[in-house]
Amino acid sequence: MDASGGPDGSHGALDAPAVPCAPDEAQVRADLSAAYRLVARAGWDDLIYSHITAMVPGEPGHFLINAFGLRFDEITPDSLVKIDLHGRVLNPGPGRRINRGGFALHAALHAARPDAHCVMHLHETSAIAVSTHPLGLLPLSQHALRFHDCLALHAYEGLVLGPEEGQRLVQAMLGRQAGLLRNHGTLVLGRTVAEAYTLSATLIKACQVQVAALAGNPQPVLPEPDVARRTAAQLFDNGALEGVLEWPALLRSLGPFPT
Repeated sequence: MDASGGPDGSHGALDAPAVPCAPDEAQVRADLSAAYRLVARAGWDDLIYSHITAMVPGEPGHFLINAFGLRFDEITPDSLVKIDLHGRVLNPGPGRRINRGGFALHAALHAARPDAHCVMHLHETSAIAVSTHPLGLLPLSQHALRFHDCLALHAYEGLVLGPEEGQRLVQAMLGRQAGLLRNHGTLVLGRTVAEAYTLSATLIKACQVQVAALAGNPQPVLPEPDVARRTAAQLFDNGALEGVLEWPALLRSLGPFPT
């Protein structure tokens, strides 16, 4: 679990009035709340813990995050909380409480990486398991090859992320979009919410395959190194934006937001 006290029992965010916002912010709210619901549906959530954050367009240093105490499947566009880099709530109201300790990880990356429009950190079981492997993610599957030689690994340093660890985390993620936090979970940076979700789904699938493969065979067959490198380059596709086709399909699968 991330640092912070337990929820206050208030679910007022579900009953909060509509948040007046610019059209671009409204779209980010819609996408971010959909990402939370998709994570819940996939079973990647962890009670009320872990976070997905997104920048507010046109408002440097402002971000959207889940209200602490809500399940991921309860989150709607209007229940998202707007905060600054220090975790101060900018749209206070009933139920708009955040996990400031948990946001520290996101704040460090948002501050250092202008390309990190969305930061997704999850406690998915197979990813935590793979993070404990001495070599981390192995090139066992096509999904894993998307991250071949470009996946960060960050050592576990405890529950609360301080400024010094924040800088180490930023260094570990330098030039990378995805990483495994040892003994903790996944970390993905996306230029859009769609990209962050798509990359997270690919990374989690790779971890699930690795756990299953090593359970049945401690010496699995790996692709030849030159094949792995070539496939990784093809999957990276010169840095093309990911999630462009997948995201609309995923949104259609969710149906309308709950009212």
